[in-house]
Amino acid sequence: MPRPISAILSMSALQNNLQVIRRHAPQSKVWSVVKANAYGHGIARIWQSLATATDGFALLDFHEAILLREAGWQGPILLLEGFFSPEDLLAIDHYSLTTAVHSRWQLAALAAAKVTAPLNIYLKINSGMNRLGFQPAEINEVWHQLRALPQVGEITLMSHFSSADSLEGVKAQEDIIEKGTRQLPGPRSLANSAATLWHPQTHHDWVRPGIILYGASPSGNVQDIAHTGLKPVMQLRSELIAVQHLQIGDRVGYSGRYRAEREHRIGVVACGYADGYPRHAPSGTPIIVDGVKTITLGTVSMDMLMVDLTPCPQAKIGSQVELWGDRLPIDEVALAAGTLGYELMSALAPRVPVIVA
Repeated sequence: MPRPISAILSMSALQNNLQVIRRHAPQSKVWSVVKANAYGHGIARIWQSLATATDGFALLDFHEAILLREAGWQGPILLLEGFFSPEDLLAIDHYSLTTAVHSRWQLAALAAAKVTAPLNIYLKINSGMNRLGFQPAEINEVWHQLRALPQVGEITLMSHFSSADSLEGVKAQEDIIEKGTRQLPGPRSLANSAATLWHPQTHHDWVRPGIILYGASPSGNVQDIAHTGLKPVMQLRSELIAVQHLQIGDRVGYSGRYRAEREHRIGVVACGYADGYPRHAPSGTPIIVDGVKTITLGTVSMDMLMVDLTPCPQAKIGSQVELWGDRLPIDEVALAAGTLGYELMSALAPRVPVIVA
C-alpha cells in the first residue's frame, strides 16, 4: 500500500480562477504566472488547462519556458527576471521568448546579439521596491537606446507593486512610474495579483496574476478574497495512521512541546515537513479530521504530525485528513504558521503523489 498522502489539483478551479481574473480586468490581456513550477502545482500538469483562455505564460526558468514550447504552446512566454548571461539570448531567439531587461549589461548584450528576428522586451522600472529595474530618471534614455537596436521589437514598460495588498496601496509607485514614463509610448504591464483584484486603474495592457490563479489571497488573509469567486486549486490530504491515548502530563513529539493537561486522544497523520508541511507550524494550527476542524499538537516531524481528536471522537485509524484545501483555506494554515500560502504551495515535496482532477 502506498503512503496515504496526496495532493489533488482541480483543473476546473484553475479555469474558474482565470475567468475571475478576466472579470476583474476585462480590457487587459493576461499573463498566467507559472513560475516556481506553477507555484508547486506542476507546470507540465496544469498549462493545458489554461492554454485556451490565457494570453501568455510568465515564469523565470528557461527549462520551464522550453518545456512549454516543446509541449506545444505557441503563444507568448515572458521571462520575468530576463536573461542571466549573453548566451541566453540564443535560446530566447530560438524559442521566441519575451524577456525582461533590468540592467545595463543586458543592453550591451542585446546590442551585440545576432538574432533571427527582433526580440520583444519588457523594460523593468524600479518604482521603489529596489529589487530589479532601472531608476525612473533613466527610463527615457534606456527606452531610446533599446528602440534604436535592430535586435529589439516591441517594448513594454513593466514594474511591480510592493504594497498593493495593504492599506499603503499603489498610489506612490504609480506616481513614480508616471513621472518617469510620461513621454514614452507603448504597452504597459504593472498589475500583480493584488493590483488585479483591488486597483483597476493599474491594469493597462497586461496583468500578471500569480497567487490568485491558484485560489489563495495575495494578502494572506482569506477573508480578502471571500467574495471574489476564487477557488483553491490544491488540496493536501492524508489519513490518520495511529491513535494515542494521553494521560495528564504526557508529552507529544520532539522536545515534548505539547504536554497534556487532561486525558484525551490524539491522532497521528501521515504528513510532515518532508512532504512540504511547515515544520515551524505551532500547536494550534488548524486541520480537518473526518470532516471536523481541529488543531495540531506538538512539533511537526519529518513524516508525521499529531492532532487533537477531542472535537472528533468518532475519528479512528484511516480517517480522512485535510491539511489544506476546499474546507480549510491554505491561507489559514499559513497564517498560523507565520508564513504565506505562496510558500506552502511551492514547498510541496516531489514525494507527494499528485492527482489531477
